[in-house]
Amino acid sequence: MNSTSSALQPPKHTPLQVALIGYGGASRIFHAPLIAGVPGLQLACIVTRQQEAMQRDWPGVRCASSASAALADPAINLMVIATPNDSHFELAQAALQADKHVVVDKPCTVTLAETKTLLNLAHQRGKVLTVFQNRRFDSDFLALQQVIASGQLGRVVQVDSHFDRYRPTVPQRWREQSLPGSGLWFDLGPHLLDQALVLFGQPDALLLEQAKVRDGAQVDDWFHAVLRYDTPHGGLRVILHASTLVAEPGPRWAVHGTQGSFTKFGMDVQEDALKAGQRPQLDALQNWGHDPQPGQLLRMESIPGVAMPVSVRTIALQPGGNYLAYYAQLRDHLWGLAPQPGITPSQVHAVMQLLSLGEQSATLGQFVALPAPAEFK
Repeated sequence: MNSTSSALQPPKHTPLQVALIGYGGASRIFHAPLIAGVPGLQLACIVTRQQEAMQRDWPGVRCASSASAALADPAINLMVIATPNDSHFELAQAALQADKHVVVDKPCTVTLAETKTLLNLAHQRGKVLTVFQNRRFDSDFLALQQVIASGQLGRVVQVDSHFDRYRPTVPQRWREQSLPGSGLWFDLGPHLLDQALVLFGQPDALLLEQAKVRDGAQVDDWFHAVLRYDTPHGGLRVILHASTLVAEPGPRWAVHGTQGSFTKFGMDVQEDALKAGQRPQLDALQNWGHDPQPGQLLRMESIPGVAMPVSVRTIALQPGGNYLAYYAQLRDHLWGLAPQPGITPSQVHAVMQLLSLGEQSATLGQFVALPAPAEFK
């Protein structure tokens, strides 16, 4: 998954002009360098009041002081919204009404009703509305997908997915304030939920616990979610956990099946590389996204004449991560080269539904059943 159907720009396709709204951490670290690294996408405009910092980083890109200026530009094809969560709905709605395709940084909105409204509006206008799910292209997640697909674990019965960090001081930023869509569940939950949906589809029920564990925390900075799969996975439990007070993290992944286990320590390296100022290019990925800590695969194998299965430990194949593939998939769809944008409308809805039901579960203190999956075009 390190490449897409058309890694290099075919000459017959006109480059897509992209406007990026916001220049906080998400835009500066992720969106701007990833958009710039995909042939066929042109980072044409960044909407921000941080003009000096933005032009220092991107001297050839136009700076706009308001979203309305970018929305009124007929040359802009795609709007990428990377602003505080409670502003997503209004900005995405305005962009769709201006006949722009839209990428929203996760989560899509702060309520399921808002997300449904945007998905229906995008369908009516014939535009794409999708959400930035770069963690589909983490090296460890790609490795896990390969291991599960190979059948080496047998029937998977438990998945522990941890996204733990040690950040004891509460920073002064909107994510840590008591605002709609703030807190760790809305920050990291969308990533972990999307990965679970990709692996196993929609669960039958969800249980969520949330807590404030740091001194001075205003919003949840710890969560523990259990996704229950009754059918067709035969009692599978997927455990999603994140904390801001883990000084010595355990495995990022611990996956157990009837024939073996997969464990993976350490986080994907791409975020740190982007924070360090590296700017990957889709057509030059030889040294990008390679994880120095491959996962371990322990299989229980039967040997003739031996009563009990024997454990065999191997190193799992570790593909390189590639966040650029998210934007390359979207580009190919907008060029008519791929039927879907990567993250489909139904998948956008499914993640938002789980986020909302998680809040309901945390309030009730019990499992909440999921309705039948919704289909969006």
